Amino acid sequence: MKKIELLAPAGDLLKLKIAVLYGADAIFIGGENFSLRSRASNFTIADLKEACKFAHLHNAKVHVTCNIVMHNIDLDGLKEYLITLDQIGVDAIITSSIYMLNLAKKYTKLECHMSTQMSTLNSSAVNLLTSLKADRVVLARELSLEEIINIKNKTNVEIETFIHGGMCSSLSGRCMLSNNMTLRDANRGGCAHSCRWNYNLYSDNVKINPDGDYFSFSAKDLEATKFIPNLIDAKIDSLKIEGRMKSIHYVATITNTYRKLIDEYYEYGRIKDFNIYYDMLKKAENRLLSTGFYKGELTKNEQLYDLNLSVPTKTFIGLVLNYDNENKICYIEQRNYFSLGDIVEVFTPTKTFKFKIDNLYDMDGNEILVARHPRQLLYFKTNIVFNPYDMLRAL
Repeated sequence: MKKIELLAPAGDLLKLKIAVLYGADAIFIGGENFSLRSRASNFTIADLKEACKFAHLHNAKVHVTCNIVMHNIDLDGLKEYLITLDQIGVDAIITSSIYMLNLAKKYTKLECHMSTQMSTLNSSAVNLLTSLKADRVVLARELSLEEIINIKNKTNVEIETFIHGGMCSSLSGRCMLSNNMTLRDANRGGCAHSCRWNYNLYSDNVKINPDGDYFSFSAKDLEATKFIPNLIDAKIDSLKIEGRMKSIHYVATITNTYRKLIDEYYEYGRIKDFNIYYDMLKKAENRLLSTGFYKGELTKNEQLYDLNLSVPTKTFIGLVLNYDNENKICYIEQRNYFSLGDIVEVFTPTKTFKFKIDNLYDMDGNEILVARHPRQLLYFKTNIVFNPYDMLRAL
């Protein structure tokens, strides 16, 4: 049986490898051109080639975002870029341009996935895009579960829908706030996230929010955990996690959570306890979550007004770089504060377990009592075999 695709984000090559190892079936990434995340560590052609090689080695696909709203000056080099993507092994492009769709179909064998930026909200629009040879349509995020299922039943093309991550306060991300306030065009890759800034609230020219407290008008992040069985039953083709700007710990945790949930449903036909997955997600999230539009129209409960409720998580304390089997030494890169003697959680693609750090050294062999320097290279001796990209979490 063909399983539903789990599609994860990657802002750089390390994140791509993490996403693949932690359970993604496909990865979406941005090149240096035509992408909507100009501030991400976008992929050079050499990076894209390595990404395809690594992903395909692990039976995963690579989708490249080419989803900017195109002006005339953005057309230069597009044909050559698409041909290059095809030649190096990219599986699909994600685009919001009919012109780019036609160009890709004429000169390449790339699959063309129509971006959520197209605000596709009905089956007639999906069928029109299908007639233009689109291989997949990424639905707008402003759809309920019932509407998503209805569209799938009335169409004959692959359907992709978002299940987790940031939600734009504008329709399908087509926002002008950033451009208006900072001259950074969100529709061409420069979003300044103006909806998430700190704002004062005034009434009759009098500030009414307490000093030190600010407001935003952004949406809570999407979390569709409990709807995954419905989406699988409806034969939706791909489930998309948003977050190319997120950390490797976020990508690993969110991807692995949905991987395990999807696999449990396919194996048993039900989810025994959703709370297991909610608890897993909490280890990486630092913003409040909601079900977005899945239940229907939004209420105030889906909005994030109080930015003080967003607290950065510091549970990710170390990334395993290598394990020396001969000398029984595990090399790590420190990410957050921890101490000698701490009991930590080891998070891997297949399991988690507790581990006590009873010895710790810097790369000069000096014993370390406290790891307090971000990105410092450290090691400890252990008979437990670790693998590259395993992660250490604070308990």
